[in-house]
Amino acid sequence: MDFGVLIAGTDANAYYMARCYYEKFGVKALLLGHSPLPYTTYSSILTVKYDKSIWTQSGFLSAALNIKKEFGDKKVILISSNETYADFISKNKEELKNAGYVFNYPDTSLLKTLMFKEDFYKTYENSILDLPKTEYFDCSSPSEVSKDFSFPVILKPSNVIEYNHLSFAGKNKIYKIESYEELIKTIELIKNSGYKDKLIIQDFIPGDDSYLFDAVAYCSKDKKLKLLSFAQIGLQEHSKNMVGNAAVLINGYNQFGGTDEICRKLKTFLEDIGYCGFAEFDLKYDYRDNKFKVLEINARQGRSSYYITALGCNPVSILADDLIFDNCKDYGVLKDEVLLSFVPKGIIKKYIVNKDYKDKALALYKKQHLNPLVFNKDRDFKRKLYLLKKKLRYYKEYKNAYWKVD
Repeated sequence: MDFGVLIAGTDANAYYMARCYYEKFGVKALLLGHSPLPYTTYSSILTVKYDKSIWTQSGFLSAALNIKKEFGDKKVILISSNETYADFISKNKEELKNAGYVFNYPDTSLLKTLMFKEDFYKTYENSILDLPKTEYFDCSSPSEVSKDFSFPVILKPSNVIEYNHLSFAGKNKIYKIESYEELIKTIELIKNSGYKDKLIIQDFIPGDDSYLFDAVAYCSKDKKLKLLSFAQIGLQEHSKNMVGNAAVLINGYNQFGGTDEICRKLKTFLEDIGYCGFAEFDLKYDYRDNKFKVLEINARQGRSSYYITALGCNPVSILADDLIFDNCKDYGVLKDEVLLSFVPKGIIKKYIVNKDYKDKALALYKKQHLNPLVFNKDRDFKRKLYLLKKKLRYYKEYKNAYWKVD
């Protein structure tokens, strides 16, 4: 091998990126993690190094530079599995490149407009994208909460990085708020946890989980869109820490129509802002005005983005073609159907409320379905036991779900 791979993170995203590297090149990726997570702790296809200091910018840079020495003169593709490390990579771009790392992330100024929710909605409110109605609340000030809302609303942190570092009873990734009184109470809970940045208060777009969509994009280092998927979600995770993440999706399937138009908008948007690297769009179809509203953009591959490998687009191979071999292919819009499911068939049968979608998912499940965490070449016994327990735990999580299907 004339290049190496270092993945920052130990979550599910980090696991499947290591899997992509192993599937394509037959080599174990090296992961740099803050702490062990079962997704990657119990695995025979990767190697992990832990360093408690990497949750700070200086600690991350120091650890990455020290690890690079182990690769010698090889170029090393540096991949982030979350927003924090993507931010650190962008902020230390020159030092990392001089050390021999190659990567494809936007500059810090552009990254900021995508990572921080307030910046995103305000920066792009007049762009080609359709966005939900949004208000803001500053937790650092004593200002009153606006009453200019129709409930329910969505409440979420603008600064995901700061919020993710907090731990408190009642913490959710996203809050669905049913009344003004509940809104006040939840804001006070978050403020008292130590969160000092803005909160996003947003119109709740009606519709069950099948109104949600996922799009994965890749823009090459010359800032041209090379790949775009568009997948209808049938079921999202319903636990309080995971809501918003797709649990079941089908690429190339869209019950509401308008795929070509929304894909055109996403392509135009990314190329207009000069984006580079992987991005994942979270969208929801709004039947009130027949528009796909962009809820957020992750400036990296998403937790569920592994499904593009079944469409001939291995993410690590794409990065290698672009950054190592200077030969990035143009895949265009990926239109073939493929089912990704983190959950067992029984969950699909019981909890997907859209009957046509459910029938489609079950038909595809019989032929082939992907689970990014299940890899037959990863034979660690503890991993197999962990995945079995996780499969069974899903039944409990959906039965006692924080997030209820409309």
